[in-house]
Amino acid sequence: MLKRLFNKKAPARPLDTAIVPEGRRIYAIGDIHGRNDLLQQLIEKIIDDDFKRGEIVSEIIFLGDLVDRGPDSAGVIETAMKLKRELGNVRFLMGNHEEVYLKAATGDEKATRFFNRIGGKETILSYEISMKEYMDLDSVGLAERLPDLIPPHHIDFVKGFEDQIVIGDYAFVHAGIRHGVSLEEQKPKDLRWIREEFLSIDDPFEKVIVYGHTISDDVVEKGNRIGIDTGAYYTEKLTALALEGDQRWYLDTSLPD
Repeated sequence: MLKRLFNKKAPARPLDTAIVPEGRRIYAIGDIHGRNDLLQQLIEKIIDDDFKRGEIVSEIIFLGDLVDRGPDSAGVIETAMKLKRELGNVRFLMGNHEEVYLKAATGDEKATRFFNRIGGKETILSYEISMKEYMDLDSVGLAERLPDLIPPHHIDFVKGFEDQIVIGDYAFVHAGIRHGVSLEEQKPKDLRWIREEFLSIDDPFEKVIVYGHTISDDVVEKGNRIGIDTGAYYTEKLTALALEGDQRWYLDTSLPD
């Protein structure tokens, strides 16, 4: 009896057995935060990796927070739009920073002040405005300036971002999910902003959750989740998770070609 107990295998973690449907290859990109230079490097790595692994239905998922903090959020949006046009199979999740970006772009003063506090200054300066003009504007003036400063096609593009994407045994979200709530009933606020209430849960979720939002030195793999926000805007390390069948691997801008 004791021998049988000690030889009994521990239950498989969801991550151990998670798969994506046959014939599909997924690349999920973590938080970019205005680092258009790193995004372009990572896209090259993804395209090269995809080519070497052979023809298949491949798609790219951006986990959100394309904007703020880094120097070229406008350029990131342009790169993302170009990638969507050229590759087609590219999807985008709405991060908390995109949520605030869209509110500030309407000219809302309160949203503009908050936008500035969380890295929006760098986003604003990536558009056609000088540092002198930016510094000369008070919060009211800046809020009034934003609707004319941010191009409508950028706004329309970001408005089309999704809240979650489910593929096979994986669910892709920006920040995490609320424990005990089905994926279909998750609130956008939680999907974009949640942190400790998600990270503190060790129990299996409905799917393995792939997320960004919370920075770590390296990829975080737990039985119920995979975190790939490696702080690109200051670490120079932008990370992508790749999935095919029951396999997973990682690409990032700190690794040599």
